[in-house]
Amino acid sequence: MRRVASLYRSSVGKKILMAASGLLLFGFIVGHMAGNLKLLQGADAFNAYGVFLREFGYPILPKYGFLWLFRILLLGAVVLHFVSAFQLWSASNRARGTSKYGKKQSLSFSYASQTMRWGGVILLLFIVYHLLHLTTGQAHPDFIYGDIYHNYVVAFRSPLVLGFYLLAQAALCLHLYHGLWSATQTLGASHPKYNAMRRPISLGFAVVIFVGFMIPPFLVFAGVVGGSVA
Repeated sequence: MRRVASLYRSSVGKKILMAASGLLLFGFIVGHMAGNLKLLQGADAFNAYGVFLREFGYPILPKYGFLWLFRILLLGAVVLHFVSAFQLWSASNRARGTSKYGKKQSLSFSYASQTMRWGGVILLLFIVYHLLHLTTGQAHPDFIYGDIYHNYVVAFRSPLVLGFYLLAQAALCLHLYHGLWSATQTLGASHPKYNAMRRPISLGFAVVIFVGFMIPPFLVFAGVVGGSVA
């Protein structure tokens, strides 16, 4: 336990923890994107996807059992990711403040790197709103429990909701671009033979995620999908 605590207190340990939790969240994001794309198959397929999530593992687990365990795991990953990121950012600021080369070092960061902390704040606010909007329904104008197709379609007919969603996905795209590149380096996947490919691959994943998440809401807003929902 002492070694674990000592590792966590170090900047290397925090980077490893942030990278590992980030990759877990990335896996969830990919799965969530794939699930959202089922909206294009119609109401029955999309609602069946919702039932699958709610009843996965039943009867070994109670209904919603797996879903709540998974939510707790994701919440823990989000907390670890943000706490580690904040601690590393604070330590970096303190170190930069004592160095005469701080300004020069700051200018060397990429645009995505510089916006990581603000993108993280936008994503955190979006997560809270997204849960209240499409999971619990408090922020939804016409929420019907269990009818996730109806809830999604009604939600993204609003230009304000679509605009906020677009902003959040842009922040996520920048966050993933820099985060995936940084995580591969932190976890040891750095080698002169393929270092040049790490940024393009990270960018490719980020763009695919952005496009995959934005296709359903834009089709809903355009009236191509969900026209039968009152």
